[in-house]
Amino acid sequence: MSNLVQLQRRMAEAVMRPLARGDRMHRRVGGRSVARQAAEFIKPNDRLSSFERLEIYNRQYWFRVLDSFAEDFPGLRAVLGPAAFDRLARAYISQRPSRSYTLTVLGSRLVGWMAANPAFLGARGDLALEMAKLEWAHIQAFDAAERPALAVAKAAIGPESCLQLQPYLHLFRFRYAIDDLLLAVQQAESEGGLSAPRRQQLLRNLAPGPIYLVVHRADYSVHYKRLDAVAFRLLRNLRRGAPLGEAMEAAFKGSTAPPETWPSLIEGWFANWTELGWFCA
Repeated sequence: MSNLVQLQRRMAEAVMRPLARGDRMHRRVGGRSVARQAAEFIKPNDRLSSFERLEIYNRQYWFRVLDSFAEDFPGLRAVLGPAAFDRLARAYISQRPSRSYTLTVLGSRLVGWMAANPAFLGARGDLALEMAKLEWAHIQAFDAAERPALAVAKAAIGPESCLQLQPYLHLFRFRYAIDDLLLAVQQAESEGGLSAPRRQQLLRNLAPGPIYLVVHRADYSVHYKRLDAVAFRLLRNLRRGAPLGEAMEAAFKGSTAPPETWPSLIEGWFANWTELGWFCA
């Protein structure tokens, strides 16, 4: 291993090390003085010691990733509250540090981490998990690939056809009207910030579910679209790879809709989904 690689790894380890109280760099790590360690690979200047120069990078790294995390998950911050969200963010990033050149994937392991660490979620754990799922799906929907759309009306579609859904499309059954909450939080943030009274009001007024939600992209923006239960099951069955006939039969099983209305319902759904470009070749 070259001296340069060793130096880079040493620098990265120091910069990414979690901050101490007061958002300062730790003075001692593993029983060793960090000031002495810093002096081994960073030169002081006429204003700052080696430790102080290294601390600048350590603090700025953490301020940047914490700010990015908060920008990605404003809804989760609203559910937990600022203090609890800050504790969760620091613990998550400490245990699941960024391994990518881009901060876009910073929250890629958040949902699984939250499920394994419920102590950070407080009394609204179920709601917090649903919000994290929705906000991570929002990030994925914005960045995921888009394949050439399939014009279902013009394609040779039959009961044995297996229709593919766009990679950016995500399907969720939520226990709460989580989309309304997130949109309200986003609006409040764009208008200057979410106050504590407004946050409490939004949580008190949160409508119960279930809701069936599609997170998708159109015209370079991410959108949320609610479906009824049958339409949702149909799309979910198609996503799982079921042939069209089997997917429709399973979707309508137990439905209260009269069988004579099924063809018109399906025709309307497929016309809308095709217009949105949800099916791909």
